[in-house]
Amino acid sequence: MKEFGGKVLFLDRSDINTDEIIPAKYLTEISKEALKPHMLEDLKLEGFDPRSPEAKEAGVIVTRANFGCGSSREHAPWVFEVNDINVVIASSYARIFRQNMFNCGMLAIELPGETIEKLFAHRGGAKISVDFKNDRLTIESAKGKETFDYPISGFDKALVEAGGWVDFADAKY
Repeated sequence: MKEFGGKVLFLDRSDINTDEIIPAKYLTEISKEALKPHMLEDLKLEGFDPRSPEAKEAGVIVTRANFGCGSSREHAPWVFEVNDINVVIASSYARIFRQNMFNCGMLAIELPGETIEKLFAHRGGAKISVDFKNDRLTIESAKGKETFDYPISGFDKALVEAGGWVDFADAKY
């Protein structure tokens, strides 16, 4: 099973939609790799540059509420996957985006707003490691180290363990 975690990209805004994650004009692409350079290119967030080292080196995104709202499309999780981001942490998600993350074998961790605030306090060089077996994540930065438990359903955990819905279905049916 793959490792989850890495350097953190903090996106300090709620309601980031799928058109900001991957613009609709790229939905005709037939490979995930073709999406790679376009991740978050339409995201409007003060001081954010999708071509920055922080964005390019991220393995984890920490953000606010209602992440992945807008159009339902698998391209949004795919662009994260092809850019080696396999964990998104938010206080809430659009239902379809959240499920598409699990269906692609990635983690959509939902934490209370107070915990998201604690994670944001680590901005600047933070790294998150995920203990998938024990449903726990640890954030480390110059501020120190904190550990938090996260909820995940048995079914969603099984999807991630299998590597996504297709591999899960192949093994079960």
